[in-house]
Amino acid sequence: MSDVTALFWDVGGVILSNGWDRPDRSMAVKKFGLDWEEFEDRHELASPAYETGEITLDTYLTRTVFYRKRDFTRDEFTAFMFSQSEELPESRAILSRVAASGKYLLATINNEGLELNEHRIRQFQLRREFKAFFSSCYLGIRKPDEGIYRLALEVTQRHPEECLFIDDRELNLECAQQLKMRTVHFQDAGQLRRDLAASGVAVAAE
Repeated sequence: MSDVTALFWDVGGVILSNGWDRPDRSMAVKKFGLDWEEFEDRHELASPAYETGEITLDTYLTRTVFYRKRDFTRDEFTAFMFSQSEELPESRAILSRVAASGKYLLATINNEGLELNEHRIRQFQLRREFKAFFSSCYLGIRKPDEGIYRLALEVTQRHPEECLFIDDRELNLECAQQLKMRTVHFQDAGQLRRDLAASGVAVAAE
């Protein structure tokens, strides 16, 4: 079996919290006094276009929240939306130590809207470890569509057998596996460390 030369990481749920997942939206609904069912219906319709870069955050907010007058501003809602992101320090530390080994190409494969994606890259200094960002908002395609994995492989000029993809959602892993990529189903930092070691991935000493 080929040695691993590249690691592709999901971001939300692995390195950072999910940026705008159901619990985050639930808190927004409570804070801003929105109707949950109405907001979720509108989110489900607008989210695919936002995550693939077809619409901007401003348009997403118009479709989901500001289709009528509110007693709060877009800036207030956006600030709350962005504030929900947090680093997962234990798994981030593993990522940093893998990067410190200098042995691998590290890149992301993630689904995220442009403005939120770029905020999180800046806020958490993700360029420190990652050399490329295969984000749905740049590529116009989302996981689990196999096209996003194919693009990552083609751009990085890697054979799938030498690539390891880490994600917290099994469906996303299944599609990568169909292309013969190795995968790790992220559950916690301890399990991640063990699975990386089992794949022969070097983690620099703490």
